[in-house]
Amino acid sequence: MNTCIELFALLAKRAASGELRVATALCRFLVPLSLVLTVTTQVLGAQVPGATPRSVVVLDAAHGGDDSGAGLGSMPEKTYTLALSVRLRSLLAARGFQVATTRESDATVDANRRAEIANHANALACLSLHASEAGSGVHIFVSSLTPVEGVRFLPWKTAQAAWITQSLALAGVLNSAITHAGMNVTLGRIAMPGIDSMVCPAVAVEIAPDHSLDSSGRSSFEDPAAQAHVAEALAAALMEWQLADRRAHEP
Repeated sequence: MNTCIELFALLAKRAASGELRVATALCRFLVPLSLVLTVTTQVLGAQVPGATPRSVVVLDAAHGGDDSGAGLGSMPEKTYTLALSVRLRSLLAARGFQVATTRESDATVDANRRAEIANHANALACLSLHASEAGSGVHIFVSSLTPVEGVRFLPWKTAQAAWITQSLALAGVLNSAITHAGMNVTLGRIAMPGIDSMVCPAVAVEIAPDHSLDSSGRSSFEDPAAQAHVAEALAAALMEWQLADRRAHEP
């Protein structure tokens, strides 16, 4: 990309100095090149699952900035998801994981940027963290894209299609660990613009109230113990997922 910028600068310099023949030749080369670069940004390499072991977990705290998300009593969803991300990041780091996050503050981050962060990290897993007052326990969602295999390149908006099988497996591991921790789990599949562009195992984890953890009547979103309980279960699941991934790559 830097080379392309340098060539455009040379084109402008040649044209300004009156060397129109050279400038015209450069223009004939650069215009098609710029079109190729534009198209390339809309296509992702599928990065075939299982090719190499991965070690980074991406935590995507949903919403943020001018997007508050759902109302959770006295707390907006964006505040809860960030707090859960920070807590889970600490637990994972203590267990030897490398962790990347899509936001560390009350910042606006669009869906494409979240996908870019996950894809750049070459992630072992990405958890998109959400919260809702609807239902109870933990809701786990996988992209509704149709799985594809053996495709080298995919459009940006459907890149996750090559990873659906892995994402379903990740959802299964999360389901097992969270259920073992005593929480109800609901599984589903929906369209998710950010996750649909990710080239890694990725799921959305939506936390709903769990009144069994707190008999005081206080919302579990405001209860540090309830948040810690969820974070510990997610950390345990990711430990199991990492172990499975390592086994899959043993010679």
